[in-house]
Amino acid sequence: MALMDFIKKQFIDVIQWTEDGDGVLAWRFPMSGMEIQNGGQLVVRESQVAVFVNEGQVADVFGPGTHKLTTQTLPVLTYLKNWDKLFESPFKSDVYFFSTRQQIDQRWGTSQPVAIRDKDFGAVRLRAFGNYAYRILDPKVFHSQISGTRERYTVQDLDGQLRGLMLQHISDAVASSGTPFLDLAANQVEFAAALKNATAESFSAIGLELISVTMQNVSLPEELQKILDQRIGMGIIGQNMGQFMQYQAAQALPEMAKGGGDGGGIAGQAVGLGAGVALGQTLAQTLGQGLAGVGTAAPAPAASKPEDIVSLLEKLGDLKAKGILTDEEFAAKKADLLKKLG
Repeated sequence: MALMDFIKKQFIDVIQWTEDGDGVLAWRFPMSGMEIQNGGQLVVRESQVAVFVNEGQVADVFGPGTHKLTTQTLPVLTYLKNWDKLFESPFKSDVYFFSTRQQIDQRWGTSQPVAIRDKDFGAVRLRAFGNYAYRILDPKVFHSQISGTRERYTVQDLDGQLRGLMLQHISDAVASSGTPFLDLAANQVEFAAALKNATAESFSAIGLELISVTMQNVSLPEELQKILDQRIGMGIIGQNMGQFMQYQAAQALPEMAKGGGDGGGIAGQAVGLGAGVALGQTLAQTLGQGLAGVGTAAPAPAASKPEDIVSLLEKLGDLKAKGILTDEEFAAKKADLLKKLG
């Protein structure tokens, strides 16, 4: 009786997988030297596929349902084994289950800036990240190309490979989308769709279907972010360059007064705005109008004392040394003051 019980334990009559853990893509049924009972049952649940592999060769694939294992349900395996039509003997074969449900909320992102070509700026550097979802579409291809004979293959095992495929096609996605680099942040849906189309074929080659791709953020290099901010500012003021430069000049004048003659700081701001020459002209005009206003609209008290006139000449000399007054302006003011001194 004990011998018969031992023999019965060597035959498997029900084969199934309950997916006892999240993130498992492929799972090998534990045979442990046992054989499958003729007429046994194979239970494949929804979102699963079962694959029979005999001596390293995929024999049959079963979708969701309960399948009775006979010569009628295993025609390929029967042919490989050359069994007679009665199929009375038990058989041994490796059985792999694959999860076909969507693997959602997978992350992709650039660990380092990725250089891409752009029609406006030539070569630029891009940082971006988002999510994607995929599922196993062809378990035979996935088994032969990826999971192989491993007892368990998980989402985590595949993460690095798929992340690399996504990053590999970012440049292709930008080119195919036709979206200028500075407009990517405002066109994330279009870029994500282009990235999906560019990457889908690489997923298909390993038996996967890339279902969706989303972009959560795209960040620009600091220097291009400044240019984008300026474009936004121009849009707010109605694309009027004159008004824009007058505004920048008004903002810069208090900084000049605080700077104690640090012309480099103002010049640096002008270069950062990408309009140093225009800003310089506006500043000169503003200062010229201010100096003219001092002599006409709101004249200062007359400098009748020689020491006052000398003091004014020294201050004008400081303004000229700082580049605020031109040589001509300084000469004109100096001549006026010297006349008063005479």
